[in-house]
Amino acid sequence: MTATDRSTELVKAAAQAAADKLAHDIVAYDVSDVLALTDAFLLASAPNDRQVRSIVDAIEEHLLKEHGAKPARREGEREGRWVLLDYVDIVVHVQHSEERVYYALERLWKDCPQIELPEDAKASLGRGAAHAEEAQ
Repeated sequence: MTATDRSTELVKAAAQAAADKLAHDIVAYDVSDVLALTDAFLLASAPNDRQVRSIVDAIEEHLLKEHGAKPARREGEREGRWVLLDYVDIVVHVQHSEERVYYALERLWKDCPQIELPEDAKASLGRGAAHAEEAQ
């Protein structure tokens, strides 16, 4: 089983919105073969709490306006260190760079296929993913 077209479309749109707000380490995984709850994960990072919130707001606004998608659940907003947006078809994780290094979600999903993101939605590899890759 692979991620649906709708899931892939939402992931790419969310990645673009995140990149537009200068998120870094943006990566998407097709987790449909290993999780029954969702098709895809999108991970993105920011160097501070304010930018994490800004990225989350931009993703929510873009997905609602352009795709009619509202998150079923939103967690972690108060702290602004790791915000999770659950759209059922996809789950978006926007993490502070320090949390990205510490939790290294890429390690959990490294065996899942990556979803190719549009070139302009690919943010540069920042400290978070670079350190996570070194830790492997």
